[in-house]
Amino acid sequence: MDKQDPKEDRVEPVFRNGTVTIVGILLAFSLGFITHWAANPIPWQTYHLVAVVPILVGIALQMRALAILLDIKSLQRTIHDRASRIFIAGLIFTACGVGLAILLDFFDIAAKSALPGAS
Repeated sequence: MDKQDPKEDRVEPVFRNGTVTIVGILLAFSLGFITHWAANPIPWQTYHLVAVVPILVGIALQMRALAILLDIKSLQRTIHDRASRIFIAGLIFTACGVGLAILLDFFDIAAKSALPGAS
């Protein structure tokens, strides 16, 4: 019977600390974006939810990943990998929401533009 080395299934603490730092920084950027957008003096419309919902879901997933990574159990490879997948999903949701927000603003500005051919 071949026994596995217990250290083989663990993540180095330095690597985990780097992951926690990256997750924290990107979470701060995500929170900063939604805070800045919420403070915008332009009134919100119902269609903005198309962008806000994915951003908020993404932020929630990033926060969940950070919570998992802050636990000492995240030194186990399976838990660390799970937190990383949750974080990446959150990052994708947030990026999609930000992209949608940019598109919504672009189309809103284009619709109000005084350029010929614009409605």
